[in-house]
Amino acid sequence: MDALAAFHFERPLWLLALLPAAALWLLERRSSDALQQWRRVIDPALLPYLLVGSDRHQRITPSDWLFLAWIVATLAIAGPAWQREPSPFAGAKPAVAVVLKVTPSMLTEDLAPTRLDRARQKLADILAAREGASTALVAYAGSAHLVLPATPDSGVVLDLAKALSPRIMPKEGEDLAGALALARRALAGSADGGSVLVMADTIAPEAVADLAQSRGPAVTLLALVAPGTDTSGVADAARAMGATTIPTTPDQTDVAAIVRRLDSRDAAASVAGEGEHWREAGYWLVPLLALLTLLWFRRGWVLP
Repeated sequence: MDALAAFHFERPLWLLALLPAAALWLLERRSSDALQQWRRVIDPALLPYLLVGSDRHQRITPSDWLFLAWIVATLAIAGPAWQREPSPFAGAKPAVAVVLKVTPSMLTEDLAPTRLDRARQKLADILAAREGASTALVAYAGSAHLVLPATPDSGVVLDLAKALSPRIMPKEGEDLAGALALARRALAGSADGGSVLVMADTIAPEAVADLAQSRGPAVTLLALVAPGTDTSGVADAARAMGATTIPTTPDQTDVAAIVRRLDSRDAAASVAGEGEHWREAGYWLVPLLALLTLLWFRRGWVLP
């Protein structure tokens, strides 16, 4: 009884396709009925005795089977459902857009071998811990550039990150606001909203002024500086972005903290695709539809 009460169609508008099917079937029945054609000119009491072979008239015609197949196909497409099941996307990890600073300051060797190399190492560890999650890559200096749209292929992300260098950046400076805008666009098609990971050493005061307008997905900032380094600019930028700052550590503590932040689903708990959804049962009608189509291989049904 519970299943009966929950029964519904996921796409009920498809049931309207039954109306033209019924109309065409009725028109065909009327046009092929010999009794209906002669009833206008012959007395109904005499009609059965005057028509030869009327008793051998097919009771079930190809049009009847076609109408039945149309009904079955329409019901299958309409999506009958009465049970719920976990969404296939419920266990998927949220997407992330990695914003990597690529400036001459990132070549400083206080984090051996350089800050940029340490960023790549941390990125490799994060990608390994989030295997299968979609990751986009944005690089910035004086201008921001989308290096790679969101993809689950972590190997490609890491290879392109290794190819980045301050020498190939067309403009000097720090356009972090532009990089965040590109990151938001890269995450626009993500079902779970996603988040942004900024990997930078320092943030210039003039760049901080533009960050107040850069609110969007949750931002995590990995500060790529050695212990004891002045991080006041990083703290100001984090406040402007509403970001959580995580300092770089020689072990995996920072990686674990970042992964926890990126995998957090609190912000996306109500996004479509989470939890459960209705299990459609229309595919069970496909074998019946296939059997009905076999009748069209009979001689004389389609062509004499």
